[in-house]
Amino acid sequence: MKTSSIWIISIALIVSFGISALFIGRSLQRFKAEDRSVSVKGFAEREVKADLAVWIIQTRMANNDLMEGSKAVDEAKNKVIAFMLQNQIKQEEIVVEGIVVTDKKAQQYDNFQQGNAFRYLITQNFQIRSNNVDLLQKVSRMTGELLQVGVFLSNSDYGNPLQFYFTKLNEIKPEMITEATQNARKAAQQFANENDSKLGSLKKANQGLFTIVDRTASLSGGEGGFASGTNDLYKKVRVVISAEYSIN
Repeated sequence: MKTSSIWIISIALIVSFGISALFIGRSLQRFKAEDRSVSVKGFAEREVKADLAVWIIQTRMANNDLMEGSKAVDEAKNKVIAFMLQNQIKQEEIVVEGIVVTDKKAQQYDNFQQGNAFRYLITQNFQIRSNNVDLLQKVSRMTGELLQVGVFLSNSDYGNPLQFYFTKLNEIKPEMITEATQNARKAAQQFANENDSKLGSLKKANQGLFTIVDRTASLSGGEGGFASGTNDLYKKVRVVISAEYSIN
């Protein structure tokens, strides 16, 4: 009786170990299959035209009499506005900013008495913002007409006075993301084909930042960085998608 019980227990243990080994083997096999994956990147690029132009300019007058200098600056301001309106720039696109007065005599390190330097330097700033980018680019090249009537325009103190921006990124984002995702899948499919495997489902994906650069500029900052350019009328919009696919 005891011998039969021992045999029954032994057989039960063997069967139990066998079933456990089978389940463990299948789990390992499934884990190994699920662990096979490929990481790829998909790229999309568009060339676009800027839809906003910003022209930052200023007039400057030097005078020893503040009232006379202010009057001269005001006259120059009126001539600048008239010039813009005559060339089809709209009134609402012209922003006249504040006047800046520099008193050289009040500056600690300026030798005002040396030479015949003027005491006051009066600066009038303008900002022209227009969606008619071609027109503003054209007008910016006609400043010689102002010089003929006694108005000298100087560039702003902050880089290129005429800047171009692309503000309609949201309109092209969906198509570019779709294109980048499709390109990522093509790369994954090619990898699978070359390795005699079957491409599985998408496991995870990550969208990089959109970058807008001048058409003639190289992309700076690398993947995931942000680069910008405002000198060129035409831009390049780029995005990179990182994706991981399972391989069967």
